[in-house]
Parts: sequence; C-alpha cells; structure tokens
Amino acid sequence: MSVVKSELRRGHYCDSIVLMQLQAALAGLPGIADSGAVMATEANRQLLASQGLLPEDAGEAGDGDLLVVVKAEDENAAERALGQIDALLARRRGGGGEGYRPKSLAAAVRQLPAARWASISVPGRYAAELARQALELGRNVFLYSDNVSLDDEVELKRLAAERGLLVMGPDCGTAIVGGIGLGFANRVRRGAVGLIGASGTGLQAIASRLHQLGAGVSHALGTGGRDLSAEVGGATARQALALLAGDPATRVVTLVSKPPAPAVAARLLAAARSCGKPVVIDFLGYVPPVRRIGSLHFAAGLEEAAELAAELADGGPQRVAASGGEGYLRGLFAGGTLATETLLQLRLFLTPLASNAALAGVERLADPTASRGHTVLDLGADELTVGRLHPMIDPDLRLRRLRREAADPEVGLLLLDVVLGEGADPDPAASLAPAVAEIKRARPELAVVLIVVGTGDDPQDRDAQIERLSDAGAEVYDTVAGALARASEWALRPASLPAVEAGALASPPAVINAGLESFYSSLVDQGAEALQLDWRPPAGGDEKLIALLRRMR
Repeated sequence: MSVVKSELRRGHYCDSIVLMQLQAALAGLPGIADSGAVMATEANRQLLASQGLLPEDAGEAGDGDLLVVVKAEDENAAERALGQIDALLARRRGGGGEGYRPKSLAAAVRQLPAARWASISVPGRYAAELARQALELGRNVFLYSDNVSLDDEVELKRLAAERGLLVMGPDCGTAIVGGIGLGFANRVRRGAVGLIGASGTGLQAIASRLHQLGAGVSHALGTGGRDLSAEVGGATARQALALLAGDPATRVVTLVSKPPAPAVAARLLAAARSCGKPVVIDFLGYVPPVRRIGSLHFAAGLEEAAELAAELADGGPQRVAASGGEGYLRGLFAGGTLATETLLQLRLFLTPLASNAALAGVERLADPTASRGHTVLDLGADELTVGRLHPMIDPDLRLRRLRREAADPEVGLLLLDVVLGEGADPDPAASLAPAVAEIKRARPELAVVLIVVGTGDDPQDRDAQIERLSDAGAEVYDTVAGALARASEWALRPASLPAVEAGALASPPAVINAGLESFYSSLVDQGAEALQLDWRPPAGGDEKLIALLRRMR
C-alpha cells in the first residue's frame, strides 16, 4: 500500500523553475509514484489536495515555506527520496551560481555597479516592491512577473518616467538589449531593426523572421500586455520609441501589439511619426485601410511586418520630419459606408472622435446638427433625411453644413465625398466648386479634401469634375485610401518624446537577476555580466508584517 510523506522547510524559498526540477527529480526516483514540490500558498495546497498529495499537517505551512511531498510504494522509498532533497537542490546550481549572492538589491548594486538593469521574476505579490527598489536605485527594470496590479504598474511607470528609466512589464516575457536576450528570447544577429512589443511571442516571431531574412535586431523592447491600455497610456512604448529614436544602430522601428485603446493609439502613432525614423506598425487583428502614412508603414501580420522592416532597413538611414495640421477635422459624407470606413481609419489617429454613426471607439453625437471636436457625419442617415432628398441627389443640406463648419476657426480640415453615377447629382462641381473657392478665399490655410468616387464613363464626366474642384482649391483624391492617408497624416501632430537615459541600451548590458535562476544562467551563457540575487520573500511572506515594513520605510 502506497504511503504519502512530506517535509516542510520554514522560510526556504525556491523559484518555480527549481521547484519544477525538484519535483521531476523526485518523481524519477525508485519506488516513487508521484511527487510535489511547492511554496505552501493556499492555491498550491489546494492543488496538492486535488492530487491526493496534501499531508494532514499542511495547514501549518505559510506562503514562504517549502513543502515537499512524495507518494511512495513504502516507507523506506519515501524516506530515501526525502533524504535526497538537499542533493537535488544543490545539483540545479551547477551553472555558475555558487559564488556569493547578495541578499538585497542595494547590496547587489554595490557588488555590480555596472548593472543598468534589474531582471525581476519573483512572485507577483512581491514584484512591485522589488521593482520600486530597483528604480529608486537608478536601475531599469525587466519585469517578467505577472499578477502585478494595474495600480502598481501605473505607479511604477510614473516613477520610472520621473527618473528617465524604463520598466518593461509587468508580464513582459521577451526583450533583447545590446544583443543579450532577457526572458524568452531567440538568438538573432545584430542589425538595424529596433522592435517594440506588447506581445512577447510576437517579438520573437518578428525577430526570428528578420534573422531568416538576413536582417538583424538592434534591440527588442517589451512593454507588458497592459501598457497600451487607457489606464497605462502607452508609457513604456513611448519611452521605447524615444530610446530607439536616439539609437544610432537603429534605422527602422517595428511596433507590434493588439490594437491599443483609441486615445492611446493617437498618442502612440503621433510619437512614432515624431521619432524621425520609418516605423512599421502591426496592430494584431487590425486590417489597415491604408498601408502608409508618411513615415508610418502598416503591416497586416507578423511576417509582413518583418519583411517590410527588413526592406526598409536595407534602404539605409532615413530621417523623416514629422508634420501635422492644426484644428479639428470635420467629415461631411453623403455615403454611409464611406463615412464608416473613414471613422474606422481615423479613430486610430484622432481622439476624441464623434459621429452620428454607432461604432466602438467613436463617441455618439447627442445632436447630429452640432459637431463636437473631431466629427465625421453620415449626412444620409435617417435622422438627417426626413422630408428631404438624399445628399447624393440634393447638395443643399451639405453645402449649408460645409459653410458653417468652414466658418468655425477651430476647424483645420474638411473631408467630403463626391459620389458620381446614375441617379446622383448630375453636376456636383456646379455647386461644390464655388463653395470651396469661397472657403479658400476666406481661409486659405483650411484644407479641403475631397474623395471622388466614380468612373470616366459616368454621366458627370469624372475628369472634368476633378479638374473643376481642383481649380477651386480642393485637394482631390480618386481613391478612398489616398484621401484617408492625407487626413491621417494631417491628424498626426508632432509629439514630444519622453526623456530616457541612453545607458539603458548599453551593449552588452550588465544585469542583476532576482527570481528565476534559469534567466541568470541564460544571461551568463550569452556572455553578459550578471549577478544572481539571493531573494527571499520579505518577512517570511507574512502580509501583515510586509505592510508594516513598508510603512516604516
């Protein structure tokens, strides 16, 4: 009959990789049917219980205690296995970690003053405090730990910005700094493409593809998955842009993430446009209506992002001055689908953006007869066509609204569609061209952008319409993409980039590692100067004592 025996070690902290290795080693010993090696948190005790491995006295264990359990065929096999715990724990340190290990970050900084980075992978409930200590000691932070609260993330990144430091994370799985991989990173050649990513595996995929294409990576900077949320505001992404903008080894920047919150997207794209280098953008799952806006290049997938970045990097250094318009954009559309596509495009660049159309990321106008900030209107919507013809037939409503918007000194760009074809206004330019000319005489700085939809076989004579509208002073495009690219480029106002200490990208970096020892071993194997911290949960993991210690600081 099998027996279950355990050993509890008070205040003996081991990281999750070590625990996994210990558990696997115990399970492979003769006479052992199953094993468990965990820090004795409530969740881990419940997991052991579900596996029939929870000893009766486990309730006495705490979060900072090591609990080792074996299920053996008899008492002797169990005792022999538990007797090998120390030998098995010692064996996992065979990779160069036997020297003196400081017990605090302050001591580690004194021992390795060249370290500009602290790599933190301790349990989430302790990670924020350790990251805060690193920032106060003037070190940049690679924060692998998850389960860090949103409030802590916001506060850490605020503190980092004040000190010109970078916090990659929390929950940041991948980075490459000065040719050295942090966390989960592939070994790729050095090159001219700098990467920024809220997606760790996305960074790995692009970096690996660049390597396959014969290109290389200057640096890959992770942000953590929540960085582009409305609450965090893209703090790390914008700092990373600033770092890569000033890095002479980086000629092209690539940004990969899930689509950001609309307000964050507008700030981030403006910052990307202002970094002075070509930027390839892949917002995962977002299909861009246009592929290029000035120095911004949009990709529809990870592989395409890598290929586009490699192509741009091969073209040599390119510096592009950022430019943008002033004032609000007002779109007055006769076509509902054209209005919708315009909203879908511009919501990435303009915030807040309002409309009478219901779309995610777009504010709904309470009164469609009154614009608010940046506004795009579907003038053919039901509420605006009661008792009157559709604006594709009768231009009167739009002409009145056009003159009213143009008279508003806060408006900087007017965007309209001109739809030709059977049944439509037989001569749109007859009424629209004089209105445009009048507007341009009164306000020559006001941009009037028109999209002409039609063919040369339409009864309105498409080429003649374009010529008359252009002569009146309008910027006329015969594709929706062209007009939207113009409007998007106008929307991207120059943005100031945050200040970040350039030493963050020193090559190769020196790193203090707190947490997973496999990360320390990886750093050493890559040739980096690294120091492993002998970290233990403060106050033995007692939350009340930890809170008291924080108040005493």
